[in-house]
Amino acid sequence: MNKVSNIFKILVGVIGAILFLRIFYTGDDVIESEAALQDSILAPLLYVAYGILALAIIFTLGFSIKELFTGNVVKTLISLGVFIAIIAVSYGIASGTETALRDGEMLSASGSRWVGAGLNAFYILAVLAIGAMLVSSVRKLIIR
Repeated sequence: MNKVSNIFKILVGVIGAILFLRIFYTGDDVIESEAALQDSILAPLLYVAYGILALAIIFTLGFSIKELFTGNVVKTLISLGVFIAIIAVSYGIASGTETALRDGEMLSASGSRWVGAGLNAFYILAVLAIGAMLVSSVRKLIIR
């Protein structure tokens, strides 16, 4: 399996390098001015990138689900529940007001509330992460 993955990585790397060199040697000005060249030169590199992204997502989800059922399911479900609770609290404390965007369109009150909830969740999770690092450092100092 390791040989197969190494061969696959080398193959994708060589294909990516060839496609990059095609773009590099064609030049920016030519690609920007001709729409037909954009499709024929840029599209293959984008398809390779989309394929790699899809494989990464599939393998990540597959291994995560596999480990979920072979590991401690209770801890995973508790962590998921805490995360959902943080999102719910963040949404609850977020305010939503219609906001004018730079391009002249309006962001709805619901959209504004979800943006605020995302920011609040980020702040809460950042504080928890910093707190966990501090607690871990203090424990290491005390134990030694």
